[in-house]
Amino acid sequence: MEFTIKFAEEQDTAVIFNFIKELAKYEKLLNEVSASEEMLREQLFEKKYAEVLLARLDEKVIGFALFFHNFSTFMGRSGLYLEDLFVLEAYRGKGYGKRILQFLAKLALERNCGRLEWSVLDWNQEAIDFYESLGARMMNEWKVFRLTGAELKQLGNN
Repeated sequence: MEFTIKFAEEQDTAVIFNFIKELAKYEKLLNEVSASEEMLREQLFEKKYAEVLLARLDEKVIGFALFFHNFSTFMGRSGLYLEDLFVLEAYRGKGYGKRILQFLAKLALERNCGRLEWSVLDWNQEAIDFYESLGARMMNEWKVFRLTGAELKQLGNN
């Protein structure tokens, strides 16, 4: 079987949306998915706010990664932020997730990025162990803050 990683194209929007829903199920957050295929098509392929990689084993898509550029003022360089990485359960533990991260690390180097970073849910010890085995370190001193919905509107409209 041949394993490949390629950048997603507009015709892959339904596949991307299905992976997002699978990830949300895994994270027990399916009720928080408000995206639609049309929204993804616009944001990913018209506005190009993020990029998506699709991992295939022969012709079957077995994983995806969605990422975008961020910027480090201290480094004076952009970085890659991995928003989502997901491999179908039947294909986990076989090195495919590592190969996706290797692809992203190589891409970050090619684009002269200063870092590759992502977040992980605190209960996902399997993922934490995996990331640490690659040499990634948890940034315990940082806390993530988020504004959404009514709170975002309230702050943005004042």
